[in-house]
Amino acid sequence: MIKHSRFLIVALLISAYCFGQSQKPTNSSLYYPKANAWETRSPETVGLSALAIQKAIQIAQQAESTNPRSMEENHYKTFGKEPFGDGIGPFEDRGDQTGIIVYKGYKIAEWGNPLKCDMTHSVAKSFLSAVVGLAVDQQLIHSVNDLVGPYVPPIELFAINPVTKPAEQFKQPELLQPFNTPHNKTITWESMLRQTSDWEGTLWGKPDWADRPDADAKKWLNRTRNIQGTVYEYNDVRVNALALAITNVFRKPLPQVLKQYIMDPIGASNTWRWTGYRNSWIVLDGQPVQSVSGGGHWGGGMFIHAEDMARFGLLTLRNGQWNNQQLLSESWLKQARTPGPANAEYGYMNFFLNTNRKFLPAAPASAFVHVGNGNNIIYVDQEHDLVVVLRWISQAGMNQTIEAILAGFK
Repeated sequence: MIKHSRFLIVALLISAYCFGQSQKPTNSSLYYPKANAWETRSPETVGLSALAIQKAIQIAQQAESTNPRSMEENHYKTFGKEPFGDGIGPFEDRGDQTGIIVYKGYKIAEWGNPLKCDMTHSVAKSFLSAVVGLAVDQQLIHSVNDLVGPYVPPIELFAINPVTKPAEQFKQPELLQPFNTPHNKTITWESMLRQTSDWEGTLWGKPDWADRPDADAKKWLNRTRNIQGTVYEYNDVRVNALALAITNVFRKPLPQVLKQYIMDPIGASNTWRWTGYRNSWIVLDGQPVQSVSGGGHWGGGMFIHAEDMARFGLLTLRNGQWNNQQLLSESWLKQARTPGPANAEYGYMNFFLNTNRKFLPAAPASAFVHVGNGNNIIYVDQEHDLVVVLRWISQAGMNQTIEAILAGFK
């Protein structure tokens, strides 16, 4: 009788374990929107408070950015005041304050102009880091701890010039070598991704020191370089150097890489565009190729609508998986969400982490945000299976909107 009871207990434990396992959502049971078709659900049908969601929308709309809608005008009132601050890429007037809320993959609310392709500014950096992730996953880059320099040969600039050089250009460098100074030779992919490289130089007519220049002008040209990996500094010239480097790794335009491996598989529209500058053209395999920018600092960057941004956010929420395809490795996205030693609130560009709930006090510490000037954000919350896109919203409005949304879960 005792032996029989033991067998019964074991059988019951195995049965309970299997039942528990069957209750966990599987990849096949997760909803992924198809191209040109995103299923909507009302908040009530997915267990959320409709009143809370409506309040969140009202908060967001009332917190619209007060900056000019003309992105060109806005540039010359902000970054355009920097040394060498002239715009060199396209600008586009923005639309209304806009948002999309996605819960469990379903669209439960949207407002504003969700299908207007606007500049998304530094959210472009998250797409750039995804492309670097593809190169690592495909072993085009062996390790992020590798030096960047050996992957980047001398680069020929594409320009319509006379066949022969004028005498004053005799013995002047003809090829671009962005990782050939004593300091730049020490830089790794990891430090470029974490904005801790302290890359030095001028790229596309923009010196590294002219981006958010030091208040002390004496330090612009004569400062000690920080050891790569040790000091965080948000710098778009260095981001563009990363974009140039990874373009040479793939030997093709980055928009083509992103489209093939990320945007088409997640069902993104055919309307997004990723641009560089009017002078950021190089020669690759006999063809002119534009090196794209990692934001809209001097114009250009990613022009995209909110729904495509939400699809990208859902991909990062689901750890790089879309349906049964692993588009970005889970290990890569785990690295991207890991804080670096120089900044506990920053992963790989542009994964802003909510460490100690500092960035968004209303959100879980595990949440992360793809952020661009404007503000443009893709909020990703794995604890709540939630993605929120907010465009053209104030800093305070971001936190208040997320707080109102999360109140709908209580």
